[in-house]
Amino acid sequence: MVLSLYVVLFLALHLLPGVKSSMANLNNNGYDGIVIAINPGVPEDEKLIQNIKEMVTEASTYLFHATKRRVYFRNVSILIPNTWKSKSEYSMPKQESYDQADVIVANPYLKYGDDPYTLQYGQCGEKGQYIHFTPNFLLTNNLPIYGSRDRVFVHEWAHLRWGIFDEYNVDRPFYISSRNTIEATRCSTHITGINVVFKECQGSSCITRPCRRDSQTGLYEAKCTFIPEKSQTARDSIMFVQSLDSVTEFCTAKTHNTEAPNLQNKMCSSRSTWDVIMDSDDFRNASPMKGTDPPPHPTFSLLKSKQRVVCLVLDKSGSMTIFFLIHLLFIIIMFLFVKFLKIILISLKS
Repeated sequence: MVLSLYVVLFLALHLLPGVKSSMANLNNNGYDGIVIAINPGVPEDEKLIQNIKEMVTEASTYLFHATKRRVYFRNVSILIPNTWKSKSEYSMPKQESYDQADVIVANPYLKYGDDPYTLQYGQCGEKGQYIHFTPNFLLTNNLPIYGSRDRVFVHEWAHLRWGIFDEYNVDRPFYISSRNTIEATRCSTHITGINVVFKECQGSSCITRPCRRDSQTGLYEAKCTFIPEKSQTARDSIMFVQSLDSVTEFCTAKTHNTEAPNLQNKMCSSRSTWDVIMDSDDFRNASPMKGTDPPPHPTFSLLKSKQRVVCLVLDKSGSMTIFFLIHLLFIIIMFLFVKFLKIILISLKS
């Protein structure tokens, strides 16, 4: 009975903190408690912290306008790994931990490479687990591939916080519409572009040709790609292609493309991303901020924990019975086991 109690107490003290949910919360239109954690395996680089700050600051304004003045990022903690050198500007974490991070910065996962992604297990409208950025994404110029980092962050935040999904489909880039026309899988259909096959590329210059129709499928040939025109008037949608300068909004019920074979339609019963967002806990009681002023810039806290020192005191006076010695040995073994387990979990999360 006593041994079982030790097990319960030990696991409660050491394992439960690792499974807490996000600390981020919305208060008076501002998100507080956001945690961005850098994986211990990432080499120390001051530029990484600076780029994270710039990304979040610019994303806050973009998010504010995309949500029609409803939300912005107010307080953000950046968790520095113990593998980096200590500095005077680093504070001790209070409750923040890698396990609770909303965003993790870690080396590439084989499936995604440097592509940003959000781990989503839930259904439509359910929060995701975390956003994953690689150091290379944050340190190099990826503008031609992803667009600006701040817009990418807002795209991923929408996955994480509001449980919405992508409006493109790599596996089904085209479909036949109800008007019997071939359309690119997108939202909204107001986004214009060309359908081409890339024949040869040298640097940023490519030779293309128009796509041919496949007589068997009725769609374009397999290598056909939809290329949005740089100059657009369409303002949505962030969940399709946030990199376009004109795109500053989410698809609404008026602009949503219900025919597109994308994950948003599949998971959310053809509801628009904005409808799902407005039904979220964040937006049920969030009214737009009055006035025309932009939101205040986010404040950042740099946090770094100290190495934990464990001291074991042994009573050699003879008063400690063999029973308690066994329990002490058990606690030491369990402590080492949990430390090992946490290392494994962190490596899997990265």
